[in-house]
Amino acid sequence: MTLLAVGGQVADALGFSAEARELVGEPSGSFPWGAHLPVGSLATDSVALASLAIALLHGDASPVRVDRTRVAASFGSEKALRIHGAAPSAWAPLSGFWRTSDGWVRTHANYPHHERALRRLLGLADDGGTDAATAAIAARTATELEDDAAEIGAIVGRVRSPEAWRQHEQGRVVAAAPIVERRRIGDAAPRPEGFRVLDLTRVIAGPIATRDLALAGADVLRIDSPALPETGWIHLDTGQGKRSTLLDLRRADDHATFERLLSRAHVVVTGYRPGALARFGLEPEDLAARHPGLVTASVSAWGADGPWAARRGFDSIVQAVSGIAMVESSDGETPGALPVQALDHATGHFLAAGIVRALDAQRREGGSIDIRMSLARTAHALLTSADPATEAAALVTAPPPLAFPGAPEHYAVVGGEWGADEADWLG
Repeated sequence: MTLLAVGGQVADALGFSAEARELVGEPSGSFPWGAHLPVGSLATDSVALASLAIALLHGDASPVRVDRTRVAASFGSEKALRIHGAAPSAWAPLSGFWRTSDGWVRTHANYPHHERALRRLLGLADDGGTDAATAAIAARTATELEDDAAEIGAIVGRVRSPEAWRQHEQGRVVAAAPIVERRRIGDAAPRPEGFRVLDLTRVIAGPIATRDLALAGADVLRIDSPALPETGWIHLDTGQGKRSTLLDLRRADDHATFERLLSRAHVVVTGYRPGALARFGLEPEDLAARHPGLVTASVSAWGADGPWAARRGFDSIVQAVSGIAMVESSDGETPGALPVQALDHATGHFLAAGIVRALDAQRREGGSIDIRMSLARTAHALLTSADPATEAAALVTAPPPLAFPGAPEHYAVVGGEWGADEADWLG
């Protein structure tokens, strides 16, 4: 299989050889999604590269062939999840698209502290509902809401076109950044054995990456602050194969415990805003100085550079701001969304591939290695990877029913544009 644009970019960044890429076979199954952007290719590429990296780490050069049906279920896992027979409520009432006086915004208020900040921004009482929010948002401009939200810790993104985002200062920074940033920080001896991972991530992208590492055989310990609880169903949906503990790094005893864990860790993965953990000595350079040979990795919404680097963000907000919401609009006016939170899931799998490749390099060559990715850079790659109409025009058909010896399981060509071929024989 030829990795498409996004997967090919990541494979280049991670140094996969042409021979290694040849091990990725054509995916089986099909996607139930309808989208204008090639989200299915993004999904299969990310899972294929994570799978390939893990296989090569274990010395296995067997072909890798992912199943689109399983990938689709995983990327839309919140739809399949049941807890005591009940489906989780994925979106809070104040999360979603809203009309402003001059356009649209998208809000994210799934976490209680983000909902409180949004209510403060809008002047809503604790019992104020969607009608009150609609009125408050409609009275203000999209840019005003976006900027004021960033000042007080609320999460609001202005819905932009792809062109408007490319012209935005942060959009230009994101477009100029590599899709995967990989840095070697200082010298260190190779660590030939061990795969212990400290997981300091939340929500979806980071936990997806560390779940991949757990599936690869790592001992993954997720560490959260007791002051910042996680949504229960999200933790269950992304925590398979991992253990979870609570440490308050502001407390001397908990910080000492964390440092003891660090002394035996091989990988540290963070998913907080750039700089948010600096006061705890968790910047890559600090970690490399104290524990040479660590592989560090991070995922953020907007990237490590630019005026928005420290802003909060989620998959849905990045879709809105980057132009994806308007590309996926059904009428060209009302914003839409990808059928799944593909930026989160794909970035998580790509990050896992990067971590595994870095761990393999560390074992062979030594050094401390840092890997960084962002949802916004994945969004940029998706938006620029293909004609937006490509995936929407893809054809899904029933398989061939014939059963003669050697009959194909799939059509080699599923169809072309009507009347587009030359009036001549092949060959």
